[in-house]
Amino acid sequence: MRVTVLGYQSPYPGPGGATPGYLLETNKVRILLDCGSGVLSQLGKHLPMYEIDAMLLSHYHHDHIADVGVFQYGLMVHQLFGQRDASRTLPIYAPEAPEANAQALTYRDATRFHPVNEQTTLTIGDVHITYLRTDHGDGDPCYAMRLESNGRVLVYGADSGPGTRWETFARGADLFICEGTYLDHNKPQKPNGHLSVRQAAELAQSLACRSLLLTHLFHSYQEDEVFAQAEAFQTGTCYVASIGLQIDL
Repeated sequence: MRVTVLGYQSPYPGPGGATPGYLLETNKVRILLDCGSGVLSQLGKHLPMYEIDAMLLSHYHHDHIADVGVFQYGLMVHQLFGQRDASRTLPIYAPEAPEANAQALTYRDATRFHPVNEQTTLTIGDVHITYLRTDHGDGDPCYAMRLESNGRVLVYGADSGPGTRWETFARGADLFICEGTYLDHNKPQKPNGHLSVRQAAELAQSLACRSLLLTHLFHSYQEDEVFAQAEAFQTGTCYVASIGLQIDL
């Protein structure tokens, strides 16, 4: 598996940046994990959008889905141009709620919505996917994803507060993509559905993950200050997300 960071910033993209989106490639499939603001532009640096086989959305907050509508319209145009077969509808796997967001994921012959929850298991090409609801947000579901292929395990943590029960889901993951929304100086006193960089590093260490990718970062954070607050992670390689970063598993 290869993971490419297309976007990682939140709550909005900095100059030339993008909010969360990750390209997962195996020998058989190309899957887009979330599709935030600016992700589609970054995707085009690596492959044409019409070569994506599936899209997986963790939840419907704007920083994770802002480019979905543009993606749908663009895919329809590529079908009209003959660059993607008109019968090859892109499956979008996403939560059932809010219903209005879910309904919008079916667009003509370009995309089709497929609901997911904690009981969902999927196999897309050579990738097996399971879900975990995270401690995030205002009651609407947000799902982390465990993606397994050829003996490797990627866990995409989406957005998550400290109440998420990661133990069996993420233990020993080859790569844990975990949000570090806050640094020490701006971490709220009361948990609000997000982790700090320090908490993410401590979590990945406790789960004995083989590598950690810190993401969901404010665009003005400096890489060295993020690394400094991730010192608790010692079991493997720690990455700080940057656009275009590629990690092979």
